[in-house]
Amino acid sequence: MSRVYVDRFLRFFFVVAIAGISVWALYYIATLTYPFIIAFLIALLINPLVDGLERKAKMPRWLAVSVTLIVLFAAVAGIVTLLIAEIVSGTQYLADVVPSKFQTLVSYIETFVADQLIPIYKDLAGMFKSLSSQQQDTIMKNIQSVGQKIGTTVGEFIQTILRNIPQLLAWLPNIATVFIFSLLATFFISKDWHRLMRMAQRWLPAKARTSGKTVFVDLKRALFGFMKAQATLISITTVIVLIGLLILRVDYAITIALIIGFVDLLPYLGTGIVFVPWIIYAAVSGDIPFAIGLGVLYIVVLVQRQIMEPKVLSSSIGLDPLATLIALFVGFKLLGFLGLIAGPVALVIIRTLHSANVFRDIWRFIIGKPAA
Repeated sequence: MSRVYVDRFLRFFFVVAIAGISVWALYYIATLTYPFIIAFLIALLINPLVDGLERKAKMPRWLAVSVTLIVLFAAVAGIVTLLIAEIVSGTQYLADVVPSKFQTLVSYIETFVADQLIPIYKDLAGMFKSLSSQQQDTIMKNIQSVGQKIGTTVGEFIQTILRNIPQLLAWLPNIATVFIFSLLATFFISKDWHRLMRMAQRWLPAKARTSGKTVFVDLKRALFGFMKAQATLISITTVIVLIGLLILRVDYAITIALIIGFVDLLPYLGTGIVFVPWIIYAAVSGDIPFAIGLGVLYIVVLVQRQIMEPKVLSSSIGLDPLATLIALFVGFKLLGFLGLIAGPVALVIIRTLHSANVFRDIWRFIIGKPAA
């Protein structure tokens, strides 16, 4: 009996070791070949359009790929150009308006300090003088400690930003290199797509081919489903914000709505990073109706995001809303922002491996039973 358990433990250890080595190897390979992984994903994305041009327009494969890439690049460049032009125009307006608004806020703070804080300070100073010298020393040391911590934190934050600027500039040539390699690799992968798929089918065993096809189809659905879901959520947020800002008669509502839609990608902070300071400013500057309007708009955006995100992700990726929500939260806790992508993808991988009976076969191997 003990021999059976020893064999099971050894087989379990073997499975864990193989899985760990495989994950490490895939990660290491991905760090070296990520331009080609990007190219593969782009080729996967444009493949239906390329097949359509090749079949219906009777184009050679290489010409269909070239036309698709040119159209895709022109569309992306055009959209980015229009967005940049709108954002530049809006930011120029904001650059003219924000300083005066900020000066108004500073004036309010000065008035608040003079009318509210200074009398309180005088009362506290009188109470402070009535304390013993030991108590005064303790309070001063605590105040100095808090000040040093704040100063250190702010200094480290500024230092980190300044140190990362050269790294960001150094990344520009690397980004250009990755873009060129990815574009070239996309062309060759898409041109030889069907030949590469046939080669992969010949190399893989029948069992791995069947399981791999299931995993590949579900992963394809998950990746593009996730991109579609995020685009849908951002579009909904942008449209709601745009309608609300137009009702509130805000200048350059399109630019502000686009900025808010973009920051909606940020976890936890999201649209609040724009709305909360804006609402506070509107309230302290005396425009209470406008502040209430912004507050109502922020609540509407927040509620719809919380309601729609699990439903949109589950419908696009094909997962249960609760499981998707758990995957999003766990992924974010473990990996930060990237975890919002890795969490649902990992959940899809687990589900597809279960559907392909991979876990059942592994368990049968561990306990020593023949595979079904």
